[in-house]
Amino acid sequence: MTKTIGHWIANTPVPGGSGRTAPVHNPATGAVSAHLALASTAEVDEAVAAARAAFPGWSAASLARRTSVLFAYRALLDTHREELARLISAEHGKVFSDALGEVARGLEIVDLACGIPQQLKGELSTEVSARVDVASIRQPLGVVAGITPFNFPAMVPLWMFPLAIACGNTFVLKPSEKDPSAALLLATLAAEAGLPEGVLNVVNGDRESVDRLLDHPDVAAVSFVGSTPVARHIQARAVANGKRVQALGGAKNHMLVLPDADLDFAADSAVNAAYGSAGERCMAVSVVVAVGAIGDTLVERIAERARAVRIGPGDDPASEMGPLITAEHRDKVAGYVASAREQGAEVVVDGTGLTVDGHEDGFFLGVSLLDRVPLDADAYRDEIFGPVLCVVRADSYDEALAVINGSRWGNGTAIFTRDGGAARRFQLEVEAGMVGVNVPVPVPVGYHSFGGWKESLFGDHHIYGEDGVRFYTRGKVVTTRWPDPADAGIDLGFPGNH
Repeated sequence: MTKTIGHWIANTPVPGGSGRTAPVHNPATGAVSAHLALASTAEVDEAVAAARAAFPGWSAASLARRTSVLFAYRALLDTHREELARLISAEHGKVFSDALGEVARGLEIVDLACGIPQQLKGELSTEVSARVDVASIRQPLGVVAGITPFNFPAMVPLWMFPLAIACGNTFVLKPSEKDPSAALLLATLAAEAGLPEGVLNVVNGDRESVDRLLDHPDVAAVSFVGSTPVARHIQARAVANGKRVQALGGAKNHMLVLPDADLDFAADSAVNAAYGSAGERCMAVSVVVAVGAIGDTLVERIAERARAVRIGPGDDPASEMGPLITAEHRDKVAGYVASAREQGAEVVVDGTGLTVDGHEDGFFLGVSLLDRVPLDADAYRDEIFGPVLCVVRADSYDEALAVINGSRWGNGTAIFTRDGGAARRFQLEVEAGMVGVNVPVPVPVGYHSFGGWKESLFGDHHIYGEDGVRFYTRGKVVTTRWPDPADAGIDLGFPGNH
């Protein structure tokens, strides 16, 4: 019989009692590997109540106590990284090496959380007035929630809850219903590391669960990573309910290639960044903007490499790219290749007819390369989130920059060039939150912050890094005076600094 996946509340597995379920597939075979219990409003309330009950004790725990748990957690994650990667590969479909890389990047944020005493140091000004001191401190918010996407079922939760709980908050995680098992293992290992019950809870569900978290009066803040339409919904509803929000949305990441660039390096980078994880990355390169006469040569070299990409199940060491997450998403992505041809693009590589021997029912799609894509084509205007790379031509740097800045998204971008002056101009002039110079996927390390501009971010704070600490805490200023006999007397004037 197919297993049923439930929830994790107060360090205890909860089977789920709503009666509603959703299938979890193995994308490489198309088979249903499990049924996921979808939480009811009452079950979400149970998780929030557990987090609320745990907050007073956890927020009062010393920094030494919190970091000792996090160090133990970090060690357990390291021990179980291959187990996590296998779960990711089985439910998401990405190849095992890519899944291992995801776990490694998530561990960077746990490393950051282990150093939280440094991040939470306050400030003190003495003698701002006679015998008056002023201190600034940061304190946790309370119960915070995270809503995470299918494409990074371990890394994105690790972007959120380790930092949040290090700051003294308690957490309710709602992972994607498409690949939930990694999140449950993360929570189980946290309990094994000594995290008290109720500090980290996992509820699996759909929109009913999400909306309850957005409406719940005991949830102080919400972190989200996903598509732009959902990010907009998350922000609007949560803010209407008085919550702090960081909602990271979609992307259409452009890679600008100047005529002086190393074209072999640029072609390698374009293929790696466009087709890694089947293009299901918010930082994937989905558009190459080729400047000048190098366009034809660059497209030829990208096409040569694209045709050689080995596609197969994620647990096959020979596979370089796995399947997409669902059959419906595969068909939607394939539709963009067909519509691009109809709307004037040249289909240089068409991967829509791919089948993988022995995995004919899997959700596989080959890589596709589209050249001379019109800016009004659906393949250019929409976030495809699949292995489709568009090439746009431009005559100059200025024209290329205008194309990039004309996008409604501003997540990540990159320039490939040997010209330091052009690179410096680009990093200052481009309208995006993360910029790479000869780096196609400029995901910041954990001690910097991740986030985009425009319709790629809804809210004021980026995720993890210094922005993450500020998001999960709020400031308080304490003014202190110890009376002296000379201070006696009535003075109704406005307090001054003297």
